[in-house]
Amino acid sequence: MSVILEIDGITKRFGPVTAVSNCSFQLEAGKITGLIGPNGAGKSTLFNIVAGVHRPDAGEIRLSGEDITGLPSHELFARGLLRTFQIPHEFSSMTAIENLLMVPAFQIGENLVNALFFRRRFISQEREVLDKAASVIGFLGLDHVKNELAGNLSGGQKKLLELGRTLMVDAKVVLLDEIGAGVNRTLLNTLSDHIEELNQEFGKTFFIIEHNMQFISRLCHRVTVMIEGEIVTEGLPEQVLSDPLVVEAYFGGGKRSTTPV
Repeated sequence: MSVILEIDGITKRFGPVTAVSNCSFQLEAGKITGLIGPNGAGKSTLFNIVAGVHRPDAGEIRLSGEDITGLPSHELFARGLLRTFQIPHEFSSMTAIENLLMVPAFQIGENLVNALFFRRRFISQEREVLDKAASVIGFLGLDHVKNELAGNLSGGQKKLLELGRTLMVDAKVVLLDEIGAGVNRTLLNTLSDHIEELNQEFGKTFFIIEHNMQFISRLCHRVTVMIEGEIVTEGLPEQVLSDPLVVEAYFGGGKRSTTPV
């Protein structure tokens, strides 16, 4: 097993409340790992620590063996760790394809002097980025709305656009924060298809928070469960989702369901 992300003894407190308590687990490169748990379990806090939003009070996070604990989000982006959001963060007054063109860092055109004095390189890079964006738009099936203002897209289309941003750079790990939330069944299946293809065909590594058990069962190679700030179990989806502790936490001891919770 090739480990790409290590979460080692992470703890986070907010005043007297311990939101995450001594959490440790690993992500295997080229696999899809799910993080599940009831509301208030600490999933989002842990996710935000990994994504550089919060700094942990204790513990360490390593990406490809490198300590990235507490690094801000823009530095993590440069190292290949990207995230999407439960509520899409699109540039609403820009078109869908313009949203993708904004993603790659260190573009020559960001500096007026470079754009003027290195015009050939500037034009070449712009063409490459535009070609990449057009390819991503096509892959996601958003050709018909590529020139539509992103703010006018449906919720599902915005989620696809969020996924598209992660494809504009060479991401090592992609964090998906409830990407299925508020998405209709048809677009959810489309999202699932794209994530599976990116994983199987291109070896992308995904770390997913999700409440939809069908989504988790279909996509994930391994699932980690948080309850009350602690990791309580992890393993194959079919094993984890039939664990009595998980069933009790989600469904109060009732028969396991596959509907969103």
